[in-house]
Amino acid sequence: MSSAPQAVREEHWTRTDSWLFWSFGLGMLLENYIFSLSSVATQWVPMPKSLQSLLLAWSPIWLIIGIAVAGPLADRVGRKNTFYTTMALYGLGAIGLVFSNQYALILLFLAMLLFAAGGEMNTIMAVSHEMMPHKHRGKTMMLELNFINLGGVILGLVALSTAYQHVAFQRAMIALTLLVVLVILFFARRHTPESIRWLERTGQHDRARAEIEKFYGWEEYQARQEAARRATEAAQASDATRAKRVGLGLKLFTTLTISFAGSAGFGLMTYVLGPHFFPKLNAAIILVATGTGFVSGFFGLWADRWSRKWLLFIGYLGSFLMTLVIWATIPTWSKSLALFWLLLIVLNVFVNIGYLTEDTLKGEVWPTKRRGTYTALVRFVSIGLYIATIYITQNFGITAYTMFNALVWAIGLAGAIAWFIGGYETGKGASLDVASGEIDT
Repeated sequence: MSSAPQAVREEHWTRTDSWLFWSFGLGMLLENYIFSLSSVATQWVPMPKSLQSLLLAWSPIWLIIGIAVAGPLADRVGRKNTFYTTMALYGLGAIGLVFSNQYALILLFLAMLLFAAGGEMNTIMAVSHEMMPHKHRGKTMMLELNFINLGGVILGLVALSTAYQHVAFQRAMIALTLLVVLVILFFARRHTPESIRWLERTGQHDRARAEIEKFYGWEEYQARQEAARRATEAAQASDATRAKRVGLGLKLFTTLTISFAGSAGFGLMTYVLGPHFFPKLNAAIILVATGTGFVSGFFGLWADRWSRKWLLFIGYLGSFLMTLVIWATIPTWSKSLALFWLLLIVLNVFVNIGYLTEDTLKGEVWPTKRRGTYTALVRFVSIGLYIATIYITQNFGITAYTMFNALVWAIGLAGAIAWFIGGYETGKGASLDVASGEIDT
């Protein structure tokens, strides 16, 4: 008699996954909370337009320096060791921010915080794909990214609630909020493992086995491996979802263009628009833009079912068209704040669809041993170009400024179209092996 077929083992959501999710989410929250600080800090001390532009550019400048260091560092010493480095810098920077009553001190401690934030987010974008359960990989990545919007909402609320208080009080409240989140984050990370996938790819098999036994149990880990293997085999067997062997050139073109547009397009309309044209509405613009993003970001719950290619295309096409609408209606909304807020909300729905999708894509398409480095390269170049746009547009009027923003979104749309035509599907349940091209198809 033939033996009965072995039951298929299913992967489960574990306590370790919950700790990982919250640690990644809080890390994303802190990244945007800190990134948004430069815009708020323009009101802390008197400064000419040139120094205001420097302060606005300070966020992306030090963010990309942190990215450039942390990407290769995470590939070399591990994801978890990199996290502990960024958290130490967070603590020092937050304490220093309380005493930053001069322009130079603001620059110094913001630089420390931003360096850490750049490394933090880059490492999360690499490691989340490696560590979350296969059937929740896309969903958890997008929901973690949505904490970025929550970070902007919290900063906007803190800034608005303290806007009419003494500047020192506002600085102290902002730093205190950061420190509270940091303490929670540190506690969560003590309950999380090193990336098993990274340990195995770097030959540390004994340590990988020890981490598996401690945080998951061998049976659960084997179930996860089987789930990923079944998804990979399904992708290989189906012409509709089979991953094509896409060259490095298309991957770089797509991720660079969509990442640049996501950074510059969103940044110019959220962090730069207020200080340049509507100083009294600055905190409110941050709050509305990130609040809209946070609410709309829950579409990520369906990220493992929907097509990543379609979401990318819809997000960038919608952002481009809505920016053209904003440009065409400047005479109308400049006289009606209600219309301005409505247009800003609709724009940011599309911006967020594109943003969460591109941040998910640009962390999953690289091989594990170089995931941190390639993700860092793309973010370094794209955010570096965003810095250039801040200076290019500093003397633009509102009409030229908005049209420039539309051109930025057109660049991102070109990348989305290129991936839609020549790329492959990384959503709809695709395994990380398929998404990263680490299989022969």
